[in-house]
Amino acid sequence: MCTRKLILCVDDEATGLIVRKLLLETEGHAVLTAENGPSALALFSSQAVDLVVLDFAMPGMDGGMVAEKMKTLKPAVPIVMLSAYLDLPAETVAKVDKLLTKGEPPRLFLRTITELLRLATASSSA
Repeated sequence: MCTRKLILCVDDEATGLIVRKLLLETEGHAVLTAENGPSALALFSSQAVDLVVLDFAMPGMDGGMVAEKMKTLKPAVPIVMLSAYLDLPAETVAKVDKLLTKGEPPRLFLRTITELLRLATASSSA
């Protein structure tokens, strides 16, 4: 059983957002959702978010731009970038803690989330 953590999921595709929200809530997490970069940044700034799951391809402000701003605001919060694209620019990948493709199985997604939360908790209590 996990300690309840607050996870922010960001994706302009509603279906993916709903699926990830349900999956994470089933694991015992609290989940906030945003459908674009500006909304995500507003939630990220105002809430005690423990981890971010961020889509790359979004209109207006892509995931790389959002990750850069988030890391400036709260550098210790892990960011998992999800993308349907396999070849993201290296400068984008460098801004996040983990990159996963959207086709990965749910167990890998959840294992990645659990591991990053564990590492973040360990480093904040050190």
